[in-house]
Amino acid sequence: MKQALVLGATGGIGGAVVRLMLARGWQVTALVRDPKRAATTWDAPVVPDWRAGNAMDQEGVVRAAEGTDVIVHAVNPPGYRGWDRLVLPMLDNTLAAARGAGARIVLPGTVYNYDPALAPVIDETTPQHPRGRKGAIRVEMERRLAEAAPEVRSVVVRAGDFFGPGAGQSWFAQALAKPPLDRIVNPGTSGVGHAWAYLPDLAEAILRLLDLPPDRLLPCERLQFPGYYDADGGGMVAAVRRASGRPDLPERRFPWKLMRGLAPFGGFPREVMEVRPFWTHAMRLNGNRLTELLGDVPCTSLDAAVTAALRS
Repeated sequence: MKQALVLGATGGIGGAVVRLMLARGWQVTALVRDPKRAATTWDAPVVPDWRAGNAMDQEGVVRAAEGTDVIVHAVNPPGYRGWDRLVLPMLDNTLAAARGAGARIVLPGTVYNYDPALAPVIDETTPQHPRGRKGAIRVEMERRLAEAAPEVRSVVVRAGDFFGPGAGQSWFAQALAKPPLDRIVNPGTSGVGHAWAYLPDLAEAILRLLDLPPDRLLPCERLQFPGYYDADGGGMVAAVRRASGRPDLPERRFPWKLMRGLAPFGGFPREVMEVRPFWTHAMRLNGNRLTELLGDVPCTSLDAAVTAALRS
């Protein structure tokens, strides 16, 4: 039986990976701050081994990783807060745990590593020139993974903005299709493309990568999950209208001007303005290497995926 430790199991991608691992017969330990709360909100018939812990506690992460084959590092500070203080120490703890257990690390990657004005298409060779603090930290995370290889093997699977069951903390759930669904708040720019990732498809791709013989993957593999590329910024809005059965659902623009005015005071407006360029410049992920490894990349039809996302 394959064993995994998942950090961030109550989040979007972490939860999607845990559900699929359990359905495939994996033994999963989920390190969370509050196991009782996590258990009461879990919505799948098979449950992981909820383990009380903190990703900032290296000793606890190392203990939780004993005997595991894979560590899924899907943990992030909530609400964009504390990236400069928390993100790199949490990864260092995962690296220490992976060394001790001989485990492979899976890191869900982001597009923040790149300047969208300079990188309209991303593949494994695209230079990483981040524009903001979060991007610089993400670049450093991947540098540390590369430095640790081949002693610690890792797979970075980069994707666009998440949507789907479990993606409550996402642009889709909190803007485009925020319940109750009485309007669409579109953060995008008309005519500008945007990349989206349906969580169950992304989780399926990760599980299929972990099923490959180890020598099929590079010691530090960096892959791009293409997902859905909304070429003109209107495709997702149209899909929400179709899936909701409301072709007249009004569309509003996200209040970027208000966020810009409030950004000097810090908090959410400052953090959200840092990712503004990813909504004003098109950026597409090239999945050729992923296709080479998997043969075909999981891709649920857009209407089916959006329907499932709205139901959740």
